[in-house]
Amino acid sequence: MDLFTTTFKALGGPGEIQLAAPDEATARRWFKAALDEIDRIEITYSRYRPDSLISRINAAAGHHGVTCDAEMLGLLDVAHALHDQSGGRFDISSGVWRRAWNFRDPEADIPTQAQLNELAPLVGWHRVERDGMQVRLPRAGMELDFGGIGKEYAVDRAAVVLMEHGAQHALVNLAGDLRAVGPKPDGSPWQVGIQHPEKPDAVMAEIPLAEGALATSGDYQRCLWRHGRRYSHLLNATTGWPVEHWRSISVRAPSALLAGGLSTCAMLMEAEGLELLKRSGVDFLAVDAHGEVHTRAGTMPSGA
Repeated sequence: MDLFTTTFKALGGPGEIQLAAPDEATARRWFKAALDEIDRIEITYSRYRPDSLISRINAAAGHHGVTCDAEMLGLLDVAHALHDQSGGRFDISSGVWRRAWNFRDPEADIPTQAQLNELAPLVGWHRVERDGMQVRLPRAGMELDFGGIGKEYAVDRAAVVLMEHGAQHALVNLAGDLRAVGPKPDGSPWQVGIQHPEKPDAVMAEIPLAEGALATSGDYQRCLWRHGRRYSHLLNATTGWPVEHWRSISVRAPSALLAGGLSTCAMLMEAEGLELLKRSGVDFLAVDAHGEVHTRAGTMPSGA
């Protein structure tokens, strides 16, 4: 079995799949199947596509409901669970806060509390109406955004498709969220580097991954600096203000959806997030704002 690699762009970021296959033709077929599934998820759930299901729900806000399929309803159930788990700080209706924050422009103004107060009535998972297969946003201007779980779901689905096609050794990577289908062909685990939150070109730790998933949430990729204060792009859905407690949290779990959901919730829960990680029983590596490293004892390397 030879090892093959393909790189691509999807869901707003870089992607890579490595897999072992008996020959190049088989590898190409498996790559195509996985990439077709990732494309399907992006076409269906990306808010950047006006024809996507999520965009149709958002366009109908304040008017009628939109009929959804079982897959969409399942993702909404995941969003509901993460909302409850995080005390409301994870909320797929909170993308509205982007209208006040612009993290793409380093010179952008910090919003005022008055600006956030104007948007607050458009945020709130409790406002989303579900009636059977119908989903409705009752206020014009509301929107749903699967940015917090869509990429992780795509990673899991690509891995499942590879397994269905016969792959036994593969690693799916979408912008740092990963899912392993078995170890490397020689039986050793895949080694995954975790970026150092203070040093963009440095690896903080290498995590072995022979099965399951690894997801990382961090506040170091997009931020604003004003008057010596750092404003992270990760916003508490209940307030519209950035969280500050953690710099980076990596979680190793059976699925990317679980790993990503826990890492994001823990980031948003700030100091309370550590207890969430400990209760969950997963392996984790968390770096707080002071640079202190926290792990579940003996489960994750604390440095490289």
